[in-house]
Amino acid sequence: MEFFGISLYGPDNYIKDTLKIDYEEPKSKNEVKPLMEKVIQNSTLPSKEEVAETKMSKVSRDTLYECVNAVLETSKEKKRNFLETVELQIGLKNYDPQKDKRFSGTVKLKFIPRPKMQVCVLGDQQHCDEAKTLTVPCMDAEALKKLNKNKKLVKKLAKKYDAFLASESLIKQIPRLLGPGLNKAGKFPGLLSHQESMTAKIDEVKATIKFQMKKVLCLSVAVGHVDMTPDELAQNVHLSINFLVSLLKKHWQNVRSLHMKSTMGPPQRLY
Repeated sequence: MEFFGISLYGPDNYIKDTLKIDYEEPKSKNEVKPLMEKVIQNSTLPSKEEVAETKMSKVSRDTLYECVNAVLETSKEKKRNFLETVELQIGLKNYDPQKDKRFSGTVKLKFIPRPKMQVCVLGDQQHCDEAKTLTVPCMDAEALKKLNKNKKLVKKLAKKYDAFLASESLIKQIPRLLGPGLNKAGKFPGLLSHQESMTAKIDEVKATIKFQMKKVLCLSVAVGHVDMTPDELAQNVHLSINFLVSLLKKHWQNVRSLHMKSTMGPPQRLY
């Protein structure tokens, strides 16, 4: 049983150990409600920060900063001609990709992990004009029609850009104009309305990362870059780990290992 994403009893006995409320373990669903009422009446519910800290407890602050500093220092030893991305590499356990539900989720990080990420706007006339002013790549409906659902051309388009945004009037036409190509590539456009700032929306897309389990028990996501400060990178990693753990069926019991690694640097073990 869970409350705020944390086990209420069992190995992480949240009620007894954290809320300091004694109780007898419920033997049926009917006994759960009175227990929850007791929790609410007799305790101060944890803040988001406290919940995050509990989820993060397997990786200490010292370990986190040790790894962050090691990644950043190593990257300075040999400066590259490009901005190195920092990835969080995750190894899972006690998961059967064939039987268990494959998790998928997105979270917006505090700092943009890949500033040079290319976002293309599939827009109406107003959005295309705005995109050109901002020197943002864009395509209108006519340009999309010229692709004529050609699989190779759509695949090439999907490969050229990291993400897409589409005007409200155009987004419903994407499957008809392009077929399933963008969706298959995991790059179906996000919605861009006229009520929001295009720059802010693009920054939001750049700051959002996706955790998706596929057929293997390992995955990696970009959580930062080597020009970040230690605090910026640490905050992004902290948020990423908390979100990942919240997606997992058995939370930390499903985590085999966590490493941080810059594009050209050696991996640093977090957990």
